Amino acid sequence: MKVLLLNLYYPPDTSATARMSAAFVEPLAEKHAVTVICGRPSYDPTGRRAWRLWQTEQSNGVSVIRVGSTDYPRTQMARRVFNYLSYVALSIPRALFISCDVVLAMTDPPFEGIVGAFVAMLKRKPFVYNIRDMYPDMAVGGSIVRPGLMARVWEKLHRWALRRATRVIVLGEDMKARIAAKGVAPDRIDIVRDGVEESAATIADATFDREIIQAIRGDFRFVLLHAGNLGFYGAWETLLIAAQELQHDGVGLVFVGDGAQRSRLQELATGRANVRFLPFFPSSKVSSVLAAADAHVVTIKRGLEGVVVPSKMYGILAAGRPILAVAPQETDAATLSVRESFGCAADPDRPEEVVAAVRALLADPSRVAAMGAAARSAAPRYARSAEIQKFAAILEATAQR
Repeated sequence: MKVLLLNLYYPPDTSATARMSAAFVEPLAEKHAVTVICGRPSYDPTGRRAWRLWQTEQSNGVSVIRVGSTDYPRTQMARRVFNYLSYVALSIPRALFISCDVVLAMTDPPFEGIVGAFVAMLKRKPFVYNIRDMYPDMAVGGSIVRPGLMARVWEKLHRWALRRATRVIVLGEDMKARIAAKGVAPDRIDIVRDGVEESAATIADATFDREIIQAIRGDFRFVLLHAGNLGFYGAWETLLIAAQELQHDGVGLVFVGDGAQRSRLQELATGRANVRFLPFFPSSKVSSVLAAADAHVVTIKRGLEGVVVPSKMYGILAAGRPILAVAPQETDAATLSVRESFGCAADPDRPEEVVAAVRALLADPSRVAAMGAAARSAAPRYARSAEIQKFAAILEATAQR
């Protein structure tokens, strides 16, 4: 089978789609021919590339073609549009000359699904659409794009891409429901979760970096940790209001990471001694970051259920820590946390529910321990290796058709 993957980011880029695309297609390349058409590294990369119209390299069995897109860093939000447009302009004609049995597209840039459907149509090949974040729903729901003509045209084109897709791969039940509501037959939608890395579940306590754990925990009695991107999708104000109520309970709300909303949240949190912001730590220290918390926050604001499916939940399971899902009940984060007993949920619009949930955990250490044990027990059921096999089977069946 020859697979053509279209996605702007691929390692050494460090975006979620870069990391996850490599995690899923590199095992595929052990058996099949995989070609990735991506752009020049720009998303906090460890390595840059000189400009070429395109350049080809091999990466763990995958043939990587990098077209000469602009490489403005992700901190320059406005200029990143040029990264998107230059990538699309150069990747489409290059893709037309790549032999393949199936076209696979992810969601970078945000309209890549439309591009993938167009390329597959021109090449007369089946199209598999792997939705990582759902646009334009996310852009409108996160107030990045205003409702109006642009959003309506974008949505119309996106629905066309969904109709063109032979299979649509999503990250969870909530995203499947959202896609089905757009008119896609449920039997054409497959759930493939990011899953738990097997290596993450075998880390011994002796390997933890105690300095990082101390930097996160400080003098707090109970640490509620959000580790990850501070983007437009979270119920941040609800968390900050709850933190203010909990400041005399010895509860600390710690944010580890960066994102478009960090500066605004730091301003809102001014004067709140129990709210702390820390930068991202090196990837080799992720296990120490996860181990530092008494409970982890996974948050999705109302209106974005099924639009954003945070993959960090699986790393938390491997770390054996409870999850507090500040998210609508319909989301996978809330549903799975409660159903599998490794966490609890609170309404993203009701800070008092967050306060009550945290105080209940604070008052019952045995419950916290039981949730942590349930998390570690659940981790093997979401093993990434099994999800990779499912992903490969979908592509193989599509190519055979």
